Amino acid sequence: MKKRLISLDTFRGITIVGMILVNNPGTWGAMYGPLKHAPWHGWTPTDLIFPFFLFIVGVAIAYAFSTAVEQGAPRAPLVSKSVKRALTLFGLGLLMAAYPIVQWTPEWEWIRPGIWNLRIMGVLQRIALCYLAVTLLFLYTKPRTQMITMWALLVGYWAAMALYGNLDDKIDNLAAIVDRAVLGTHLWAGAQRMWDPEGLLSTLPAISTTLMGVWAARVLRQDATEERKTAELMVVGFILLSVGYVWDWFFPLNKSLWTSSYAAFTGGQAFLVLGLCYWFIDVKGKSGWTKPFVVYGVNAITVFFMSGIIAKTLGFIKIGDMSLQRWIFVNGFDSWMSTINASLAYSVVWVFAWYLILLWMYKRDLIIKV
Repeated sequence: MKKRLISLDTFRGITIVGMILVNNPGTWGAMYGPLKHAPWHGWTPTDLIFPFFLFIVGVAIAYAFSTAVEQGAPRAPLVSKSVKRALTLFGLGLLMAAYPIVQWTPEWEWIRPGIWNLRIMGVLQRIALCYLAVTLLFLYTKPRTQMITMWALLVGYWAAMALYGNLDDKIDNLAAIVDRAVLGTHLWAGAQRMWDPEGLLSTLPAISTTLMGVWAARVLRQDATEERKTAELMVVGFILLSVGYVWDWFFPLNKSLWTSSYAAFTGGQAFLVLGLCYWFIDVKGKSGWTKPFVVYGVNAITVFFMSGIIAKTLGFIKIGDMSLQRWIFVNGFDSWMSTINASLAYSVVWVFAWYLILLWMYKRDLIIKV
């Protein structure tokens, strides 16, 4: 029996803490550069968070289903369970996009304006699609086929994007064109519904990112010394990072397009981070600092969903002409700090407040599995 990897829970926790931190500034108008996404081409530390999470999903898939696959268990119940989980994740993503469905105004309009133009894709929706696709590949194909699929998706996406459209244009690239053709105006409102950073076509290379996590899990599950496993994770990470860096010369790193160079580059970094965590936490036993991240990691989807819902709630409750969120930020932070530091402090307090809630859940073994 394989022991539970504290390093994986820690990596997941670090990733979700980063996600909550960058998603909840005091004001979007004042943020430190590393906490912003790259405007288009390029990357920042914030652009590592989502691919890291998908990578971790891939690792978790392999650990969850490997024993069943190795023992020849029937696939149908596993597929049924996976489909239900994917539908739940997708549904939660739609709920986040739709919330609040009811309009909270003196007129009490029952349906919020714009609800019929709901964004279909999003972070949880992409996680759902990647989870289901990679689970089916894991259950029904051999590791060699999974590796071929991973590289075929990356190379095929590169070819398609290079042959049609303009990569430097947010609206005229192939991914945006396909998303508008399939989803119409049900796209990200922040892009005037002309393109979507979690669109359909760009989900294909995101599936490759998730398959990289499966690859990492195979390294960790192999019958080898801990030193060899660590070395292999680091070597693969360095190779993928280098491939992504060179690929960037021809196909720019771009999170919103999830370019193939971006998938390889961030996947390489995920291998390296997991390798370091594995070596120091699971092999060397230096785990005393990990508990806060484990607490976050075991309820990652729960805190992502509820944090988003409560943030939206604070946004539509009004105190005078201000939202409750704005009122808290202005009076509790911006009144005595520089705006940019106040914005960061608000994010940090938000992360800590959620930690206290998650710690309470953790101590009572309240783990909500989606």
